[in-house]
Amino acid sequence: MSVSRRAALALPALGLALPRTALAQDWRPTQPVRIIVNAAPGGTTDIMGRILAASLQARHGINAVVDNRSGGGGTIGTVEMLRAPADGHTLLSGNIGPQAIAYSLFRNLSYRAESLQPVGNMIRGPNVLLLHPSVPAQTVPEFVAHLKRNPGRLAYGSSGVGQSPHLSGVWFTQLTGTEATHIPYRGAGPLMQDLIAGNVQFSFDNLTTSVQQIRAGQVRALAVTSADRNAQMAELPPMRETMPELANYEVNTWFGMFAAAGIPAGALRFLNAEINALLSTEETRARFAQMGGVPMPGSPEDFGRFVQAEIEKWAGVIRREGLQMDVS
Repeated sequence: MSVSRRAALALPALGLALPRTALAQDWRPTQPVRIIVNAAPGGTTDIMGRILAASLQARHGINAVVDNRSGGGGTIGTVEMLRAPADGHTLLSGNIGPQAIAYSLFRNLSYRAESLQPVGNMIRGPNVLLLHPSVPAQTVPEFVAHLKRNPGRLAYGSSGVGQSPHLSGVWFTQLTGTEATHIPYRGAGPLMQDLIAGNVQFSFDNLTTSVQQIRAGQVRALAVTSADRNAQMAELPPMRETMPELANYEVNTWFGMFAAAGIPAGALRFLNAEINALLSTEETRARFAQMGGVPMPGSPEDFGRFVQAEIEKWAGVIRREGLQMDVS
């Protein structure tokens, strides 16, 4: 059986007029595939781009190049992807920030949700509240008490303005009635370096990119932002269970691939099939489990519905909290 045939059969029935075998057979890359990562190296967005690039090379000999374009809470990389032809040779490794939160948060956003075509979701996981070891708190209530004794004196970092770690921090300080200074970074990698160095006192970060530093004792984890405990670090309580003020607190983050709207149908199906093939391997599932994440396979339609639901969810949160800012 050919690779194209296997990829087509791996997809669910999508209700399109084309025969199933034609979906993946009518398009193949004719030039290198460029995967734009809208974050700095080292974070989950970057990891997803690099493992897909490696998979395309291994499965088909396709030359895939990862191009990190960080800044603007992920919006700079998104705009860069949209400048390229919508021919299937340029992908965006995106995430919840610029692909869901940004539409409600930023007043001057230069693209709309309709500008992007969801290709395939890849991984989902919680954020985690991290402290520098010098902060005198072992639990969330102790940390809130410390913040209240030092209003505005502690700094917290995030992987970028408008990213889910940033909103996790905003929501946390608002619900607990605390004050802290937000310092945005160009991705999770630079943030983690400064947190370990003590240049910021705490952060919210994706559990998928901070597990190693937590286990090494370089940072102290207090709680996860999801509604339930994470199997990879079951000792960490959900934030909502730690204090009455946080009873409604829940944030999950996700990472997936996007293309420009108007991508050829055959290219969309081929690329989606490649993502699903990658997510189906034991190696990928094991790696995601070690990161504290869950694979999210499915069709482009599945991912599109998921993204739209996330856009609507965060629009409600941002509207209730009265958050608005400009892309800088």
